[in-house]
Amino acid sequence: MKFSQIIPLAFFCFGTLTNAGELTTPVNMSAVRDLVVPSAEEVTWLNDIPWETDLSDALAKAKAAGRPVFLWEMDGHPLGCT
Repeated sequence: MKFSQIIPLAFFCFGTLTNAGELTTPVNMSAVRDLVVPSAEEVTWLNDIPWETDLSDALAKAKAAGRPVFLWEMDGHPLGCT
């Protein structure tokens, strides 16, 4: 990115941050919460898929059902307990 492109971007970001307002009123807090918290439709896959936390259990169940295993690996604790 060229320096001439960074200057307008910096002004835009600064203007956005200074106009953000306070999060002290209940109206602002509920509006932000509604934007951040996922809806029930967005989290249905968490309960619809029979997730396994133990790879050996998942492999045994997949072998018994004749199905593949989808391995979702990421940094941190798999249950979000950090």
